[in-house]
Amino acid sequence: MIYQKNEVLLKVDNVSLQYGDKLILRDINFNIKNIVRPNISQGQVVSLVGQSGIGKTQLFRILSGLNPPTSGKVLVGQKQEEVKEGDMGVVFQNYPLFEHRRIRKILQLSAEKNPNIKSSEIKEYIDFYADKFNLKEHLDKFPSQLSGGQRQRSSIVMTLLNGCDFILFDEPFSGLDVKMVKKTLDVFRTISTSNDMKTLIVVSHDLESSCAISDTVLVMAKEDGKEGATITKEIDLIEKGLCWSEDIRKNPEFWNTLEEIENYI
Repeated sequence: MIYQKNEVLLKVDNVSLQYGDKLILRDINFNIKNIVRPNISQGQVVSLVGQSGIGKTQLFRILSGLNPPTSGKVLVGQKQEEVKEGDMGVVFQNYPLFEHRRIRKILQLSAEKNPNIKSSEIKEYIDFYADKFNLKEHLDKFPSQLSGGQRQRSSIVMTLLNGCDFILFDEPFSGLDVKMVKKTLDVFRTISTSNDMKTLIVVSHDLESSCAISDTVLVMAKEDGKEGATITKEIDLIEKGLCWSEDIRKNPEFWNTLEEIENYI
């Protein structure tokens, strides 16, 4: 599979987090680079996986600029500036929305924050994403009238309209049945294979679902005899030929790779 990893889009530089005497995160280092494929314009999905309670949520909040690390930096964009709140699109586990506003108005307010969308183009953008994410018939509803999956898709579209190049997802598969997990995976494929060049960062303990839609997997765990979680392994699924396919689970190498990753967690 022909591809190149070019300029650094996000750099996590020696990030640590300590609460009192307890070290939660230790020396987290990784880069996310732009993936370039001949004649293909699409984004990428990077999954951060690890056991529950390992510190993924704390790292999620640091990556999104919501909380500072005790030491180290998160740098984003072409200028590699230190991340701040608002630089990243964030989709939380409970998909918070403005409950007193209709979905169309919520999306309109998000689009108005995007300097790349003209006022005259807002309706066109909303209709485009609503069609792409099966929300057209729900635009005039209130969030309380939506199912969990519809709320998730609305929250994603709201984030896309904001214009952020990075979108972070906190445990997007948690509490979902098999049917809803499949629908969620389809949503991720829709975003990553669009022309928007978005970088999605998925924080999850659901290893199978995360690997099924990822280009790269970062394994978060504790090393023997050391306090605090760190990145113990980075696995390039493109190199293994295990990405950009809806039928990835039919490939025996996919299951071998899952077993390999489990050994690092």
